[in-house]
Amino acid sequence: MSRGQNILRGVVLTVGAVAFLFPFYYMIIGSLQASPDSTPGGAFPNPANLTLENYTDINSRINLMRGLLNSGIFTGGVIVGTLLFGVLVGYALAQLQWRGRGVTFALVLLVQVVPFQLLMIPLYVMIARDYGLADNYLGMILPFAINSTAVIIFRQYFLQVPRDLFDAARIDGAGEVTVLTKIAIPLVRPAILTVVLLTFIGPWNEFLWPFLVTKEASMQPLAVALANYISNVAATAANPFGAVLAGACVLAAPAVLLFIVFQRHFVSTDIGSGVKG
Repeated sequence: MSRGQNILRGVVLTVGAVAFLFPFYYMIIGSLQASPDSTPGGAFPNPANLTLENYTDINSRINLMRGLLNSGIFTGGVIVGTLLFGVLVGYALAQLQWRGRGVTFALVLLVQVVPFQLLMIPLYVMIARDYGLADNYLGMILPFAINSTAVIIFRQYFLQVPRDLFDAARIDGAGEVTVLTKIAIPLVRPAILTVVLLTFIGPWNEFLWPFLVTKEASMQPLAVALANYISNVAATAANPFGAVLAGACVLAAPAVLLFIVFQRHFVSTDIGSGVKG
């Protein structure tokens, strides 16, 4: 590649990076402004106009830490359920021989084309009225506890694991649970990290379902609490624009940090190296 092509590629990548990162920068700057500035000059504010009062103001109205805790419980429960059922079902579909395996996998694929909004009303009736799980963490978690995308990801990873590894373990007397926990799961660690990161974004930013099943402010995830703040009390704030951006920064921070920390783990591993000969 010539020097000119390298320069052109660098310029294009730099422009793309700036375009991608600028909204995050503007969100942070806007959350720190004492008085809002919607002009282009607001992207380069006067240091004298920067303050943390917006964070204090929105925290006094919706309790950011409580919202973060609720979002963490909701998201953590969904991730645990997704990993548990995803690993078990993915392993069964990939490595076990049983009648109806193909039909089951076809149903998993079929679920992908059914939008969640289509099931939301019957789910709400079942969760809130029949099970009495309104304003309950379990009521928020259950509809998302099984993720068909995670099942497909784990199945594809388990299909790549050489069957000789499992056969050798079974010959040595290992049961299926031992084979799964001691051999299969360690070999598909990249899939686990991928599923965790992909699953995290959905429930962390989920608004509609928690909004339906939670009426008490103390149970609402941060995304719902911020929406209620915007519609109900933002107009009475000294700087509603800055307060909303401050809440958005708090909501986005855990997701951004998670991706930064685990970015290097998005690499494939040579799982075939476990078999000799």
